[in-house]
Amino acid sequence: MNAMLSTLSGRIARLAPPAPRIEGRVLRFDGLLLETTGFPASPGTLAMVTTQSGTEVEAEVIGFANGQNLLFSNEPSAAIEAGARVRVIPGGQEADVGPELLGRVIDAGGAPLDGRPAPVTTQRWPMAGQLMNPLARTPVDRPLDVGVRIINAALTVGQGQRIGIVAGSGVGKSVLMEMMARFTGAEVVVVGLIGERAREVGAFAAKLMQGEAARKICMVAVPADRSPLLRIRAARRATAIAEYFRAAGKQVLLIIDSLTRVAHAQREIGLALGEQPTAKGYPPSVISMIPSLIERTGPGLPGQGAITAIYTVLADGDDTTNDPVVDTARAILDGHFVLSRRQTQMGIYPAIDLPQSVSRVMSDIVPADHQKAAQKLRRMVSLYLENRDLMLMGSYAPGQDLELDEAIQCWPAILDLIRQGAHDPADLASSAEALRKVTHISESDRT
Repeated sequence: MNAMLSTLSGRIARLAPPAPRIEGRVLRFDGLLLETTGFPASPGTLAMVTTQSGTEVEAEVIGFANGQNLLFSNEPSAAIEAGARVRVIPGGQEADVGPELLGRVIDAGGAPLDGRPAPVTTQRWPMAGQLMNPLARTPVDRPLDVGVRIINAALTVGQGQRIGIVAGSGVGKSVLMEMMARFTGAEVVVVGLIGERAREVGAFAAKLMQGEAARKICMVAVPADRSPLLRIRAARRATAIAEYFRAAGKQVLLIIDSLTRVAHAQREIGLALGEQPTAKGYPPSVISMIPSLIERTGPGLPGQGAITAIYTVLADGDDTTNDPVVDTARAILDGHFVLSRRQTQMGIYPAIDLPQSVSRVMSDIVPADHQKAAQKLRRMVSLYLENRDLMLMGSYAPGQDLELDEAIQCWPAILDLIRQGAHDPADLASSAEALRKVTHISESDRT
């Protein structure tokens, strides 16, 4: 009986008409933006465009107007002629997800970059994420061990918190990300390398994807020479993978490097579509894209896990106040870590500028004595750095300021607390204890 049903099903399948092919023709191409005849497709749909040589290049639908579709080519300046065929392909709206992605390095389309066979996954997740009721989300009420002493001690991160690392170039941002990805207590780590130099992508993967820690890491990488849509798609794919693991009940650490380059990619697309540039050349679509990407992270629903997200934000010329991307990210994130070039020049790594950095949920997730010790440390570091030049010139005499005298006396111990080798993890409990010793605040001191 089963054999007969199987045979009958096969005959019906052969008699069924094939799925319709959705196609169009190129009307205009300026090297990046394609205008085609109208065909049914929503933004995010992928298509293949035939080139002059007969090969095909990938493009993505970004909109439609006046009965024509607008597509962005993933290969700028491809040899595309007027009238070239455009055919829709599947896979634009969803990402392949599953535990098979752990330990792998993939690109914006999900193809492997690590030289191994493509991961075979059985589940899919919307690239744009799934909307959640904000009132149904669980609170951020537990700390997450990130393995970095000064962060665990003075800028404690909560499970489901969103943090920005604001930094210029060459101040140790990549090393700090490596330390957190390798040493964190999170069950899954998803790293999105967006718009980095190809050499740095390879070096970062080589350092991170080895040993036992690599088994819980998935990396999505798109170098700087790829199209802007691929850079944005990589950020969305990394976030979708993190959302899948959160829904499975995992504690996830998502690292996106960098949010600024995602914004630059959206700026290229917005300007190509004719949007008017506003602050520092960024069109309105950039300012709206940043919150929509960040809000997908955070805690999940009851019974789910949480996505603790860390976004690096590049500060041009070390300007951490006037850049539109920095300002927009700072407004929506739950805290920010500013990396100081001055501390880098002093040989203090990680070069976190404690007085300018803040964790907005720390007071909700640590005991009162821990919070008090962190506030005292912040004050001592600020006093010492503000008066360092005065002391070097010999213009300060001990006894003029008792708080400054204490900061000067504790400075060697403060340096030992801040400094940490790239291969030396520091857990949350030992970091808090080291903070109490430096500030002379005990667990019994609760006021």
